[in-house]
Parts: sequence; structure tokens; C-alpha cells
Amino acid sequence: EVQLQASGGGSVQAGGSLRLSCAASGFIFDEAAIAWFRQAPGKEREGIAYITTDDGETYYSNSVKGRFTMSTDNAKHTAYLQMNRLEPEDTAVYYCAAPGAVIPVKYLRGMDPEEYFGWGQGTLVTVSS
Repeated sequence: EVQLQASGGGSVQAGGSLRLSCAASGFIFDEAAIAWFRQAPGKEREGIAYITTDDGETYYSNSVKGRFTMSTDNAKHTAYLQMNRLEPEDTAVYYCAAPGAVIPVKYLRGMDPEEYFGWGQGTLVTVSS
């Protein structure tokens, strides 16, 4: 069974940093892609970062580009999201998930949550001003 569980959320002041972790199981991690999504209250789930685990290529949404960095430790089957210069607008529940088909970053056109699976409970990030 494919499972991805996000952790590491918490409360931080604007301008601060957090690192989220995503523990994955049930698939070949070295040949996969992992994505981070977030969902703020009253808003749709938004794809914000994506990585292909074989080459480490990454994609970021405009809302986090330059502030967030995604990486993986393939030996630990874990993905990370380093979040710097956090803003109150980053307050959301953060999830990690895997796409049904691995798409190379250069061909990625958006991130539709319907095309991803393995959703765990998510981890809450709260950024205060």
C-alpha cells in the first residue's frame, strides 16, 4: 500500500523557517516523484513543489519559488520541504503525495490533486505576523 506521511509542522513567526518531512512507503522511491501540496482554510488544495527522485529535478509554484526548497534522501525514503522566509499566507495544512505517473519536471504542467495518491493526514503550519 502506498503511503506518504507529512510531519514537521508547527507555529512560527513571519520570516521564520520550518522543515517538513515526508516519509514514503509502498513504492520504489528511487524511481518516483513526490509532491507537496497545501490547503488553507476555505481554499482549494494547491500544488507547491514537485521532485523526481532519480535526478532531483524540482518544480515550484510561483507562490513559494525562491523561498521553499524540496529535496529527498532516497536511502531513507523521505522527502523534505525546507521553508524559509515564511509569510502568514503560507498558513495551511501541508500534504505530500505521489503522482500516478512520473512526469519529468520539464514536462510538468500544473499539479492536479486528482492525479496524486497516498495522501496522509497532513501537517499544520501556522505563520503569525
